[in-house]
Amino acid sequence: MQDFAAIDFETANNCQSSVCSVGIVIVRGGVVIDKFYSLIQPEPNHYQYWNTRVHGLRCEDTECAPVFPHVWAQVEPLIEGLPLVAHNARFDESCLKAVFRTYQMDYPDYTFFDTLRAAKHAFPHAPNHQLHTVAAMCGHPMTNHHHALADAEACANIAIEIM
Repeated sequence: MQDFAAIDFETANNCQSSVCSVGIVIVRGGVVIDKFYSLIQPEPNHYQYWNTRVHGLRCEDTECAPVFPHVWAQVEPLIEGLPLVAHNARFDESCLKAVFRTYQMDYPDYTFFDTLRAAKHAFPHAPNHQLHTVAAMCGHPMTNHHHALADAEACANIAIEIM
């Protein structure tokens, strides 16, 4: 796969629609050509301790952030015609579908590919298949895990290496 968009969401709470940040990395011809990151005002707009502990984002970080439809208006032209790639794609796809439902937007049936699943095939004897472990195995150690753009970059690098 030479052309795709790697995507990662972070959520504010247990609701899949509570995306509070998104990272996108555009790959064409096997080369990263563009990156996009945005904070998002989550819906519902509250943060749970465990989510904040994972990614470090709090209410005050997103209180002035745009809502999802405004962010997606910037993302949509970047990813047009591209398959989406995520590490544990089931999570990111469910977040995307949930936030589209929340804002009553028509979901365009994006195609998702999963680097977690690909990593399990490529590295069957790895100690685990977590994003940071697989990224390091592909020669791209992470320094800012659970930042949406850093995670999307790691995912893009994994996809370039093994998909």
